[in-house]
Amino acid sequence: MSQIITLTASNGETIQFVNEIKAQGGMKDVMFSPNKDYVVAFFREPANAATRDRLEQITGLYRQRIFEQEGGEYLKKLYCWPTAVVEYDGKLGVVAPFYRDCFFFEHGSRNNDMLNIKGKDKDGKWFASASNRNRFLDPKELGDWMTHLKICIMLARAVRRMHMAGLSHSDLGYKNCLIDPVTGQACLIDIDGLVVPGKHPPSVVGTPDFIAPEVVASAHLPSDDPQRKLPSRTTDLHALAVLIYMYLLYRHPLRGDKIHDPNDPQRDEELGMGSQALFIEHPTDTSNRIKIANCKNSDLPWKDTQKIPYTVCGSYIADLFKRAFVDALHQPQLRPTADEWERALVKTVDLLQPCANASCEQKWYAFDNSRHPVCPFCGTPHSGSLPVLNLYSAAPNGSYLPDNHRIMVYSGQSLFAWHANKNVFPNERLSAEDAKRVGYFVQHQGNWWLVNERLPEMYDVQSKTAIGVGGKIQLREGSQILLQKGQGGRLLMVQMAGQ
Repeated sequence: MSQIITLTASNGETIQFVNEIKAQGGMKDVMFSPNKDYVVAFFREPANAATRDRLEQITGLYRQRIFEQEGGEYLKKLYCWPTAVVEYDGKLGVVAPFYRDCFFFEHGSRNNDMLNIKGKDKDGKWFASASNRNRFLDPKELGDWMTHLKICIMLARAVRRMHMAGLSHSDLGYKNCLIDPVTGQACLIDIDGLVVPGKHPPSVVGTPDFIAPEVVASAHLPSDDPQRKLPSRTTDLHALAVLIYMYLLYRHPLRGDKIHDPNDPQRDEELGMGSQALFIEHPTDTSNRIKIANCKNSDLPWKDTQKIPYTVCGSYIADLFKRAFVDALHQPQLRPTADEWERALVKTVDLLQPCANASCEQKWYAFDNSRHPVCPFCGTPHSGSLPVLNLYSAAPNGSYLPDNHRIMVYSGQSLFAWHANKNVFPNERLSAEDAKRVGYFVQHQGNWWLVNERLPEMYDVQSKTAIGVGGKIQLREGSQILLQKGQGGRLLMVQMAGQ
């Protein structure tokens, strides 16, 4: 029977753990509490005063800054944030919540869980490559393109809130991010490695695949050299862009087939991911394209960038990919912020169409502004009419200006407060009232209708008639529907695509 140790943590709480190592990371040994409701992770290396101070700030001041603000309760789902610091047997440790059930494999791998991963935690690496997904994972673990989009929203939201608090992660990548494609959940872990700016420099440089090019390129310099680039907010933004690209396209944005040094693999890697890093889909420099002849069947079709280019993610995300991997790859200050990613991803959810092919693995795709959309993942064309709703919002002078935001309609699609009012946004601050559906779309006998559930000011601009709560309006080419009056209130302009 393993011994139960009882300690008093830095925050005064009594902490218990079973003195038996249950998991090991790169720097820590993990023990479970007797009830498995939290873990205690001890650093193997002796900790100095600066490390203790940093950990106490992360578990104290910064934890309060994030979780004791508006939306704090929601944010607890997005992080496995350590709650206290403990010391035992000369080693420093942190107390952290146990991972939620959704982050453990329920089915595991193919062929009756041949890899024996059922019950293990869902390290994001399993889901970030086409080969891992196609060869190893049980299809019931894979989710679909909509749940992957939701995962990316959660990651962007978590990074945005961390940056707002003045912190950077320093080791953002799939090993420090648990995801659940079944439900669209994500959670950042290893929070004890956060960089506290101006006080504690980063202790790690990151994980290969996610280290920013400027960090790779200057890694050979002494840590005190002013030219040496260390992990920071801008390097987090590179890692976030890579994560989003990999979770939506199942390939790496920089790992193409260009060879920089044929005689030295280490030097080739340093150049390819550092000073010579080049987007595999760069619009004018094609020298780092993936050669399909070199791909395994399990990599396809995802590594075929002609068949599935990054533009299949929709215009909002595609614009940010171009910025992140073309304009800002070697200019960190130009990288899209986590807030920009979150907004683009949320708007992309409104571009989604269900694929008409019941056996399409991805189930959903982003509308590409074409008159006759086709699922880019399985090639199935959309059949029938398709309303496209362009959003305009009221300006102070009374006119309506385009918001560069569209809603694609499908039967059962919902309308929310953030569609009716530009000043509402679905993040951690969203009120319970604003989270409720305000209307929905339905197709009946070939015609499309918007049913009003909770918008008292809905108005048909063309016929100059109110559409009361409980009423409905048919969607026709050129229809104009006012959802809400006043500043920020939205107007829908209807276009009909499809047949």
